[in-house]
Amino acid sequence: MRRDGGFTLVELLVVFAIMALLIGITPIAYQKMRDTAQYRDVVRTMVSELRAARQQAASTHAETRFSVNLQQRSYGLQGRSEHPLPESLTVRATVAGTELSAEGVAAIRFLADGGATGGSIDLVRSGGSGGVRLQVDWLSGRVSQEALLP
Repeated sequence: MRRDGGFTLVELLVVFAIMALLIGITPIAYQKMRDTAQYRDVVRTMVSELRAARQQAASTHAETRFSVNLQQRSYGLQGRSEHPLPESLTVRATVAGTELSAEGVAAIRFLADGGATGGSIDLVRSGGSGGVRLQVDWLSGRVSQEALLP
């Protein structure tokens, strides 16, 4: 008996089913990967700018302000360009009453003596799948972060 080379119809259907499954899952996995990358970038940038504000206040002997615009969804260090916040993140800020404007801008001021007005910024991932709280100590101006559980 001689068998001709090739694939059977069942083998081809199995391959097509696997390909359809992979094509269906890929956009979901890509979106989740993109959201994770954006979240990590925002956390890294925000911590870096908070620490830079503390350092700038100490080196220039002048107050430096870090602000989060809750309405326009942006954040940044005084005198520098603001960074946009991705739609996949929910942001909450707890700051001193004098540091919250009517326009929805929450600020943390770093003082020349090393202190700060203090406060915290919560970055919560979409779907409530956890997040991070960035805290600024009012006495030392130290920036720390802790995980928010889902």
